Amino acid sequence: MTDLELVGANKSFGGWHKRYRHYSEVLGRDMIFAIFLPPQAEQGKSLPVLYWLSGLTCTDENFMQKAGAQRLAAELGLVIVCPDTSPRGDGVPDDPDGAYDFGWGAGFYINATEQPWSKHYRMYDYVTQEIPALVEANFPVSEQRSVSGHSMGGHGALICALKNPGRYRSVSAFAPIANPSGCPWGQKALERYLGPDQAQWKQWDASVLMAKASEKLPCLVDQGEDDSFLVEQLKPEALEQAASATGYPLTLRRQPGYDHSYYFVATFIDDHLRHHARALGLAG
Repeated sequence: MTDLELVGANKSFGGWHKRYRHYSEVLGRDMIFAIFLPPQAEQGKSLPVLYWLSGLTCTDENFMQKAGAQRLAAELGLVIVCPDTSPRGDGVPDDPDGAYDFGWGAGFYINATEQPWSKHYRMYDYVTQEIPALVEANFPVSEQRSVSGHSMGGHGALICALKNPGRYRSVSAFAPIANPSGCPWGQKALERYLGPDQAQWKQWDASVLMAKASEKLPCLVDQGEDDSFLVEQLKPEALEQAASATGYPLTLRRQPGYDHSYYFVATFIDDHLRHHARALGLAG
């Protein structure tokens, strides 16, 4: 496989969970991503792909180990690809105060324009262009793609879909940062990565983008009502208002008793996989 180094492999539900290291031209350093290849991948079929974008502090391992997605993905014949949440390592700047919500583990899936972040923090180009091209060149997959994510990754999934008409068949999110230009997590990241011009921030805000979207993809969002970040950081009502104003096909479900954890994600992941399977033409 071109420029891919296998760093781990585990048999799972008749398929394979594998981790690869590669050099990213976009980010200017080595990166690791995970891929789940269902059993159908060994039968010569070109399979559709769900790209999963994880949240703050996460790597590729959180979703693959905790969400429990492999069983149904194996039944459906759905490939899952999970990149890291940011560049890391020597030479990559991190939050100077060691905060968890910026820098390593917190790339916010945007293209930074401010120094010193712009050299490496271009996660938007990485997840929308470089990783799909790498996956499609090296694995038995089609160009049929969907995208999903959790928290910061939910924000990432929404903006990737909303900014790229025709690239994805469906989108979903768990507890997304729906209005980053209007919450502390987002304001901190957007100002440091993009500078003080708030007009630039809005180009990376899902609620703003949804209000003027030219393409209307099937969109499923789950939000736990006992999520400690709900009121201050997540703001799903902004997404609902945008969808209502434009007729965007958003299904936003508020789930009583659920928090922000992977217990929440694991509970509803099958619904999301079936949501994407239907859009990708698989039996869901």
